[in-house]
Amino acid sequence: MSRRRTREITVGKLKLGGSNPIRVQSMTTPKTEDVEAVLKQIQDLTTAGCEIVRVTVNDQDAANALPSILQKVAIPVVADIHFDYKMALESLKHGVDCVRINPGNIGAEWKTEEVIKAARDLGKAVRIGVNAGSLEKPLLKKYGHPTPEALVESAMNAIELVEKQNFFNFKVSIKSSDVINNYRAYSLLSERTEAPLHLGVTESGTKTYGSIKSAVGIGSLLLAGIGDTIRVSLSCDPVDEVKAGVYILKSLGLKNDMPEIIACPSCGRADIDVYSLAEEVERRALGLGKNIKIAVMGCVVNGPGESMEADIGIAGGKGEGLVYKKGKPIGKVPEAQMLDFLMSEIERM
Repeated sequence: MSRRRTREITVGKLKLGGSNPIRVQSMTTPKTEDVEAVLKQIQDLTTAGCEIVRVTVNDQDAANALPSILQKVAIPVVADIHFDYKMALESLKHGVDCVRINPGNIGAEWKTEEVIKAARDLGKAVRIGVNAGSLEKPLLKKYGHPTPEALVESAMNAIELVEKQNFFNFKVSIKSSDVINNYRAYSLLSERTEAPLHLGVTESGTKTYGSIKSAVGIGSLLLAGIGDTIRVSLSCDPVDEVKAGVYILKSLGLKNDMPEIIACPSCGRADIDVYSLAEEVERRALGLGKNIKIAVMGCVVNGPGESMEADIGIAGGKGEGLVYKKGKPIGKVPEAQMLDFLMSEIERM
């Protein structure tokens, strides 16, 4: 998979774009002034694999809370700004690593220019965040709907304004809740700018449907070599957003600090509890940071083949399982001992 080369930028201590890894982002849900709740959630997000976190800064109370948050957070923090450019200036003054501004509601060009000047002077980053739900009225009038072309025009207008100020430490997002329009918009934009692109399907939905929708929308772009950071936007605990994002990257071979679990869907042939075994193996193995493939298979149809192809795997039989390691069988294990035996072998790898 060939990845489109973009300009490298810096957000906090993190490098984005260029040949750097694709980063997983998320956003906090408590009121930003509830510092304790925000910090607790950021810790949970970080543990799940979040590398950049965004917080709402919609008023002065939220802005005033930033110093208390920033001094206790290890990952880069992005201030999410809509409507009021002064909140972007306040956020930058308080030390956020990046501000997200929306061309559809930030207002007159001079307001964007003020934000860019402050970011440049302070050595901070900016995200130009175009969204189909808040597109500029002239563009809606011109195109009739938030079409891919309308989204791209909004983004390019903002990019040109920012680059005129000799500022290049920025990334761009151009999100739609429609997967096909989203793909077309990002594809068009990727041909017109070298800026790093932040991917997402905006307002993708509830946990199950939204995760699938995001996997298709984000995954298809990543397969095309497009994208430098991602966020899965779900109507649920944002920890689940991060997990989904991490799994999307893992499924495409873009994340190498975690295992991949291959597990069969089970059927009437299975003589072991595949579901419970696979879930528990995944839960225990994720914390080990090993880039290995683990197969948990319920019977002898595909079990031996998948297990031999994995780094380690088990093929279930009647009350027992045959364990394979690096393509070779290493022993039969009673069902009651499968989990502990498998994990002990994984930990030694």
